[in-house]
Amino acid sequence: MKKHSAILSGLILSFTLAGCATDVRNTAMLTFETKPEGATLYEGKTVLGVAPVTRTYTFPENTTTLETPEVTAVWPSGAKATYWTYLPIHADLNAKINRPEKAPGLEQDLANAQAIIDAAAKDAQRKKESDAHDLARGSARCANETRTGATSTVDCF
Repeated sequence: MKKHSAILSGLILSFTLAGCATDVRNTAMLTFETKPEGATLYEGKTVLGVAPVTRTYTFPENTTTLETPEVTAVWPSGAKATYWTYLPIHADLNAKINRPEKAPGLEQDLANAQAIIDAAAKDAQRKKESDAHDLARGSARCANETRTGATSTVDCF
């Protein structure tokens, strides 16, 4: 009975993965970035979020190129720029939307971008420390300390 259950589970997993592969064949991804950082992206009236934002586009049957909807980047100063492209099927591309050079409020947008860069650097540092802690906690030294009940180092907790 266990053998039949394992075979059935394997078949279900195979069909599930095959279904995912079918979806991937008719898609492409486009990651929107802005320069300077910190613009909010809109597709029509829908807020996509603060860049970078990755969108996955599904292609209709028998098409190899798709005209993407127009995306508008709006910086805190109110400066706006739009972007659209023809996206080839299976693509995984980046699009950089540049702030208009002559738009007023550049200082405000640069200050906002710096705050975003600083926050990202802090997040990266916290992740690095957390990963180092997790790695140490899974080490042979910590396993030995835990097994013997002699956890003396902070990274083993």
